[in-house]
Amino acid sequence: MKKACDHLLDLKGAVSPLSLLRVIEVFREMNPNETLEVVGSDPDTRTNLLKVLPFSSYHVISDEELKGGLACFRIRIRKERNG
Repeated sequence: MKKACDHLLDLKGAVSPLSLLRVIEVFREMNPNETLEVVGSDPDTRTNLLKVLPFSSYHVISDEELKGGLACFRIRIRKERNG
């Protein structure tokens, strides 16, 4: 059974620039070893998500496409350290 994430962002239908700002905001507030799950539908958000986070401050737990009518993705990351 998967451990529940500490933080969840549902960004389905949100535009990329605003989505990325929200991810940055939540990530800054996280403590090391906390996890964040981001669910979204904008391919630009998926492409740029990890580019906006401080290098080597996170670990990608999973990155997957979700089945269903709307093209969606789910990315789970763990904050490794403050950066």
